Amino acid sequence: MTAERPTFSPLWHRVRAMRPRLRPHTQIVRQFYRGRRWHVVQDPASNQFFRLDPISYELVAMLDGARTIEEIWRALLTRHADAAPTQPDVVQLLAQLYGSNLLAAEGSPEAEQFLRRGRERLKKKAVQKALGVMYFKIRLFNPDAILEWVEPILRPILNRWGLLAWAALVAAALWQIAPHLSRLWRGVPDALQAANWGWLLLGYVVLKAFHELGHGVLCRRFGGQVPEFGAMLLVLMPSPYVDASACWAFPEKWRRIAVGAGGIVFELAIAAAAVFVWLRADEGTLVSQLAFNAILTAGVSTVLFNANPLMRFDGYYVLSDLLEVPNLMQRSSRMLQHLFQRHVYRIKDARPPTTQPGERAILLVFGVLALAYRVALFVTVTLLVMGKFFALGLVLAVWTAAAWFLVPAGAFVHWLASSPQLAEHRFRAVAVSLLLVAAVGGLVGLTPMPDRRRAEGVIESERVAGLFVGAPGVVVEAHARPGDRLVGGDPILTLRSPELETQLALAQAQLAEERVREREWAVENPAAAQVGAGRVDAAQRQVEQLRARLDRLVVRAPFDGVLVGDDPARLVGSFAAEGRPIADFVDERALRVAVGMTQPQAGWLFQVPRERFGVHMRRVADPHRTLAGGRVFAVDAGQRRLPHAALSLQGGGSALTDPSDRSGLRVRTPVFTVYVEPEAGGLPGMPGERVAVRFTLPPRPLLAQWTDRLLKAIPDVDL
Repeated sequence: MTAERPTFSPLWHRVRAMRPRLRPHTQIVRQFYRGRRWHVVQDPASNQFFRLDPISYELVAMLDGARTIEEIWRALLTRHADAAPTQPDVVQLLAQLYGSNLLAAEGSPEAEQFLRRGRERLKKKAVQKALGVMYFKIRLFNPDAILEWVEPILRPILNRWGLLAWAALVAAALWQIAPHLSRLWRGVPDALQAANWGWLLLGYVVLKAFHELGHGVLCRRFGGQVPEFGAMLLVLMPSPYVDASACWAFPEKWRRIAVGAGGIVFELAIAAAAVFVWLRADEGTLVSQLAFNAILTAGVSTVLFNANPLMRFDGYYVLSDLLEVPNLMQRSSRMLQHLFQRHVYRIKDARPPTTQPGERAILLVFGVLALAYRVALFVTVTLLVMGKFFALGLVLAVWTAAAWFLVPAGAFVHWLASSPQLAEHRFRAVAVSLLLVAAVGGLVGLTPMPDRRRAEGVIESERVAGLFVGAPGVVVEAHARPGDRLVGGDPILTLRSPELETQLALAQAQLAEERVREREWAVENPAAAQVGAGRVDAAQRQVEQLRARLDRLVVRAPFDGVLVGDDPARLVGSFAAEGRPIADFVDERALRVAVGMTQPQAGWLFQVPRERFGVHMRRVADPHRTLAGGRVFAVDAGQRRLPHAALSLQGGGSALTDPSDRSGLRVRTPVFTVYVEPEAGGLPGMPGERVAVRFTLPPRPLLAQWTDRLLKAIPDVDL
C-alpha cells in the first residue's frame, strides 16, 4: 500500500518564484533499470552525478531559467495528476541538484537561504568522510596522461578473449596450488612476522596500484574520464585509489560492471602469476616471500573488502548493476527507516524508496545484511587491533563508533525533535523512543542470556607411549598400520642388522672357545680354571647383550592399544638409527580431550565451580554428533607449549606458534592446558582428532558478557 503523501510544503514560498536552470555543461544519459527508464545527470567539471526517474527528469528538463517553479509544478500536475511530484518532492529535488552543483539559480534572499542548505550538505559530507576512518580519502593528482598512454597498450586484451584468458590463468593457478594448500597455510605465521611487515605493506600498495589501474584503464577504454588519483586509509591500511565514477553514466550495464570488476580482475591476475612464481622459487628466498605476500594480500583484501558486496567497494557496485537497483546502500537504509517510521512511529505519510515488490525485498534483505556486517566488522576489527596495539585500537574504536553509531544517533534525536512528520504526535514518538531504549537496555543489561565460551581441543589418551627404533638396522617389514588395534607384545616393525648378526656369531664362537679352554684348565690347572670361568661369564654376557639388541630390532606393542601417528610402512627399505621415532601407541579405552586456552579464555575456569557450567564437544570429523563432557581440570599455570600440534595454525587450529621452533608446539602467548574427560560411555574417535568444545556458563546479561570479554581482550598496559 502506497503511503499517503503530503501535497504542500511549508518551504514552498521560498522557491515558488525561482527560475533555475541546469548548468550549460551538464550532460544527461538514459539508462534502464528493471525495465524502467532512468536518466543520469552529470556535471563533468565536478564529476557529480544524479539519477532521475522519468517524471523528475521531465521537471528538470523544464528548468530553462524562464519558467518559475510554480509554473513547472502546475504543468506537471495537469499532465500527471496523482503521479506528479508533490511540493516536498520538488523542494527536495531542487536542494539535491543544487548541492550536486548541477543547478544555477538567481532568486530572493529567502531562496538563497534555502539553497544554502545544499552547500551545508557538502560540508556534512566532508565531516562524514573525516569521521569515516575506515574509508578516508586524500586526492593526489590527475592520472589522465598515464591512462592515455597505458590504455592503447592493454587494449588488445580488454575484451571477451582477454577475459577468457584471465579465467584460464586463474583456473590454472588454482589447479597448481591445490596440492600445496597445507604448505600455503603453514606459511601464514611466517608472513605475519614483524620482519615481513615492510614487504607486506609494499606488496599491498603495489597490488592495489594494479587494482586501481584496472578500474582506470577499463573506464578510459569505454570513453569515461578518470580525473582523480589519490590515497585512502582502508581499515588503517594505506591504499591508492582512482575516481572511475564516470562509468555510472554508461548506458550499458555490462560496461559499468566491467569497470567495477576491473580492479579485482587485474589484482587476481597478479596473484595467479605469483602462484607460479611461489611454486617454482626456492623456499626461504626473497622471491618466494614476495610471491607469497602477493597471494596472501590479494586473497584477503579481495575476499574481505573489494569483492564483498556489503561494503561500498567493487563488489557492491557490481551487485547493484547486476540487480539493477541503483543507490543500493542508501535506498536500503531508507527502506529500513521507512519500515521503522511506518510500523513503530505510525507515520502515515512515510514514503518508501520504492513501490516495486521485487525492489522492496532486495532493499530489505540487503539493508539487514549490510547493517549486521557493519556491526560485526566494527567489533572484530576493534578487538583485533586493541589486542595487538591497545592505544591505536582505542582511537579506532572511538572514531569509528562516532562515525557509525554516534552521528546516526544524533541525527535520529534531531529528527525526533524537529521533524514535521511528527508535529502532531511528537510526544508519542518521544515516549515510544524512550520505551525502545529502555527495552533494549533491559534486554542487553538486565535480562540473563546464555553465556557460551568456545575453544579448540584435541583427543588424546591418558596412556601414551612413543615407539622408537631399539637398535640400528634396515627396516624390512611393517606389521601394523595406524588405527590397528594390537595386543601387548605384537610386532609392529622388523629391522635387520647384518652387522649385529655378525657380531653375535663372533661372540658365540668366542664363547665356545672360552668354554673349551675352561674345561682344559679344569684338568691341568685348577687356578687357571677360575680365570677361564670368568672369561666364559664375560663372553656369555656379551652374547646375551647382542641377542637383546637383536631382539630390539623387532618393535613391539608395549600394551594393549592402538597405533597412531605416522605410518611405519614409510620406513620400509630405509636405514633407521637407534632412537628414531616411529609412531605413538595409545590406550584407546582411556581417552580425553586436551584444550589449549589463553589466559582471557581460561580465566573463568578458576572462578566458576564445575557443577555450575556444562561442557559439550563435537568432533571435527563428526560435527553432527554432540558429546557431553564430564570431569574438567586445568593446569593452573600458563605454558609455552601446546598439548598437541593439531591446535596450531599449521595443524588446522588457531594458535600461533614460534616459527623458529621445529617441533611446532611452542606458542608465542602462554596457554592453559584444560583436560575434559567424557561422561560414562567413553569418547569415540582417535587420538589426534580435533574437537570443538563449548562451555555453557550460568546465564548473564549480554552487557556483562561483552564487558567481561572486552576487558580480558585488553592487554595489561601501564597508563
